[in-house]
Amino acid sequence: MAAALVALAAVSLGACGTERVPTGAVGGTATDEGNRTAPSSPVGSPYVEPGAGEGAPHYRENNGFRIAGQMSAASAKDAQREAARIEPVLKRLWQHKTWDPKTVRAAMLKLGYEEERFDAKWKLLGGTLQVKPMDPRFENGREVTHEGARVGLRVHDDACVTAFVQKTNYQVSANGPYPETGCFEPQAGH
Repeated sequence: MAAALVALAAVSLGACGTERVPTGAVGGTATDEGNRTAPSSPVGSPYVEPGAGEGAPHYRENNGFRIAGQMSAASAKDAQREAARIEPVLKRLWQHKTWDPKTVRAAMLKLGYEEERFDAKWKLLGGTLQVKPMDPRFENGREVTHEGARVGLRVHDDACVTAFVQKTNYQVSANGPYPETGCFEPQAGH
């Protein structure tokens, strides 16, 4: 009896994370609409999910917090318009080698944006702009925070402009908000 339970447990655990392919389907990946696309190889891996980057198992599940939300077409258009306003300002700051958060914040406020304000319980009182220092990261075994500033502009509930300016470069993009961090792309997790 014990041997049968161990065998059953092994079979159950071995199936964890597998995708069940409908009868008659061969490989490929499912699209958002549930249609199957042509297989990328003769037999697709049962462990690779749609949108899995380089084919890692459970990619979307493990990195869901780093995937920006969807924008409506109207919100995406508005976010692109705001990104086009911000880009030349950050380019000018980068060319003048001024990328500290205080200077970047002042430049964004001159565009007419208002900084986000919160009450003691973190309820949003108004504003749409956040400017923060660059996130720390590990380099050569130690945590380093490079000079520069990150910009998050909430255009609509489903649309943001995310930007940064630092010594090496600058970037401006329109995207949906991130589930846990709003307009700022979260740092890597587990």
